[in-house]
Amino acid sequence: MTTETAGVQGPTELRRVMGPKLLLLFIVGDILGAGIYAVTGQMAGKVGGLVWLPFLLAFVVASMTALSYLELVTKYPQAAGAALYAHKAFGIHFVTFLIAFAVVCSGITSASTSAKTLADNFTGGLDVNGWTDGPASSGTIVAIAMAFMILLAIINLRGVGESVKFNVVLTVVELAALSIVIGVGFYAMTQNGADLSEVVTFRDYEDRGLFLAVTAATSIAFFAMVGFEDAVNMVEEVKEPNRIFPRTMLTGLGIAVLLYMLVAVSVVTVLTAPELKDISDSEGRALLEVVSKGAPDFPIDRVFPFLAVFAVANTALINMLMASRLLYGMAKQGVLPRQLGAVLPGRRTPWVAVAFSTLLALGLIFYVTRDAESNVVANLSNVTAFLLLCVFAVVNVACLILRRNPGDAKPNHFVSPGVLPAVAAVLCVFLAGPWVERDGQVYVIAGVLMLIGVVLWAITYAINLITGSADSEFDDVEKLGD
Repeated sequence: MTTETAGVQGPTELRRVMGPKLLLLFIVGDILGAGIYAVTGQMAGKVGGLVWLPFLLAFVVASMTALSYLELVTKYPQAAGAALYAHKAFGIHFVTFLIAFAVVCSGITSASTSAKTLADNFTGGLDVNGWTDGPASSGTIVAIAMAFMILLAIINLRGVGESVKFNVVLTVVELAALSIVIGVGFYAMTQNGADLSEVVTFRDYEDRGLFLAVTAATSIAFFAMVGFEDAVNMVEEVKEPNRIFPRTMLTGLGIAVLLYMLVAVSVVTVLTAPELKDISDSEGRALLEVVSKGAPDFPIDRVFPFLAVFAVANTALINMLMASRLLYGMAKQGVLPRQLGAVLPGRRTPWVAVAFSTLLALGLIFYVTRDAESNVVANLSNVTAFLLLCVFAVVNVACLILRRNPGDAKPNHFVSPGVLPAVAAVLCVFLAGPWVERDGQVYVIAGVLMLIGVVLWAITYAINLITGSADSEFDDVEKLGD
């Protein structure tokens, strides 16, 4: 009888404290956050009133990929995620590194997006409440975003224990903020007799045609749907994961897309067609515009920006924690310079990895904002979506390959239906393709970030080869990020 079936755990195992309710709140809280604030305006500027449709399509692709994750996490219940699955499927150290570092980079770009979105909403809140002389300058917003990244580094260095109960509080705040947007939208419908025909009206602002416009918007919407994959890192702390993980993850995705679609309908019913196009340039303040216009008789708009700040800050902190811990894990495995694995003597936090990831984030914000016409939130969120779409394509392929190893199967482990992982892989590759017509900066940023990682890997590999330790790379990949 195993320790799990007996309900007894060994001294080196994580404590299984999460049941279905706490796991659901964790998943919902992880998906909700900066995404909806960052991308709604971008999407409205591409498809007009059909802004809800890309959310739905992104949910379909994300759910297919989630099924592959579920098959793999119930088959290999360790907390290393995509890197572990790539390592078991391909057995090539460099491929494992690329996947792990792509996840790191996606966390850094996501946190940078969150920082800029937070600065937009924070300055918007100051303006709405009349605490400033007018809208903040772009320089002020960038300075706030950078200061926030430094604050995150300080918090990260002090050490932030993952608390499920704290996540519950943050999730409630995130749900409250989105509920305000939905409530304002439906209030506006009752007061103004909104024309709901706009909800099914496609507006071709960029002369792309329906198919390409919706494809581009769906690729952007994917940024708002990610987060479900982080739940696999909690598998060793979940009670009966094979039984509760599948339905809980899919339920969490369903709740998120329902909220997103209701928010999208609220945006369309409150704002006019010209205003829908205008908010594509408002970066992270699209939902603030909806609240300000939709409920002018209530002081909700004075509170909403700061609720949004709280939700976005949570997303950024989680992403930077994840990125620094993965860098630390790869350094400990000898895949990146071992200096990245240095920890503070007292706090036992990976200070070099925290500093490195923070410098990358600050560099990203500075690089993107040096062009006054650049949409910082759009470009950074697109980098995140692009990197994760590539990672998800690999995970789906790994799912198919690992089916050839029946000996690895666990009793009653989840199996994604038929060839669905193959369909999901194709869709992820399609959404990551050049036909989506992303800004050129997206590929430059993603390429430079990955190149930095490859250079560090090559230097480390050469050192390991000289010292005779190259064969130890990723031998214990399950402990990445611990």
